[in-house]
Amino acid sequence: MHPSFEKFSSKNFLRNQGLPPAHSTQFLLLHEIRNGLATATRSTVTALLQNIKNRLTLRSPFPAPPANDPSNHRMIHPLTYVHPDAKIGANVKIDPFTMVHRNVEIGDGTWIGSNVTIMEGARIGKDCRIFPSTVISAIPQDLKFKGEDTLTIIGDNCTIRECVTINRGTADRNHTRIGNNCLIMAYSHIAHDCEIGNQCIFSNNTTLAGHITIGDNVVLAGLTAVQQFVRIGSHAFVTGGSLVRKDVPPYVKAAREPLSYVGVNSIGLKRRGYSTEKINHILDIYRILYVRGYNVSKALGIIEADIPVSDERDEIISFIRDTGRGIMRGYTRRMNEDMP
Repeated sequence: MHPSFEKFSSKNFLRNQGLPPAHSTQFLLLHEIRNGLATATRSTVTALLQNIKNRLTLRSPFPAPPANDPSNHRMIHPLTYVHPDAKIGANVKIDPFTMVHRNVEIGDGTWIGSNVTIMEGARIGKDCRIFPSTVISAIPQDLKFKGEDTLTIIGDNCTIRECVTINRGTADRNHTRIGNNCLIMAYSHIAHDCEIGNQCIFSNNTTLAGHITIGDNVVLAGLTAVQQFVRIGSHAFVTGGSLVRKDVPPYVKAAREPLSYVGVNSIGLKRRGYSTEKINHILDIYRILYVRGYNVSKALGIIEADIPVSDERDEIISFIRDTGRGIMRGYTRRMNEDMP
């Protein structure tokens, strides 16, 4: 063997050529040199290495960014496919067998597990965690959808657990939106054109039909199903297994079948810093609306006349006046129902 081979096949020489440090690349280079350049000169070896380097660069689906580019800190597994037009932030980690389509944006610091599919139109915020087998921004399951350009927008610091499906919008709202700091647990489904606020928690197998609007700090317990066009007000809590066919006003607990008012979400409000005085103020409003037997329009008139003005009072009145489907009923005990 020519002494130039031993000299130029060292790892240091390969590094000096600016080649990737992967062992497989080094082996490929050494193998080609061993087979064809036993008598090579230094210039010939250098030319061969440059040629292989150029070929490897052309084959790579992710050309190396500039040295000062923060995206150098991305950790994208080689068995992951990312479309060249996708915009991936700094410090993003994508595990193997995940596919990221065109027209996708992923914010800094987000982790995406294996076998995730992120389809066209996804906009994912910073520091999110997306667990395996999730599908984000698939086209709507809506026969009126005609292929229009729409989005799925997910805020910062959201956790989306295994096998969640989130569809993008239609021409009605042009997007499906999830706010910041939300937790969407496994096997949940969020359909097209839904608007979800901040700090929401959806437990396992929660199912949202299309065009649903949900406020901030809403908790939907497991196996809850929400009918299309329903609205759920901020700070509401819906118990597990509920079928939500009517609008759920803010600050309440909803349970039973058919879904009914069963009190104010006082525990959730206390956790979020509401004072006892403020919670009692909200209770006074809902006693008039649900307990005293008035119809909705008369109850609203009494609330406006007798309850001191507050942000909470005005939010409740506005929510009820804007309802299109009507609000859920108050709970009425059945004749044959056992006393507690």
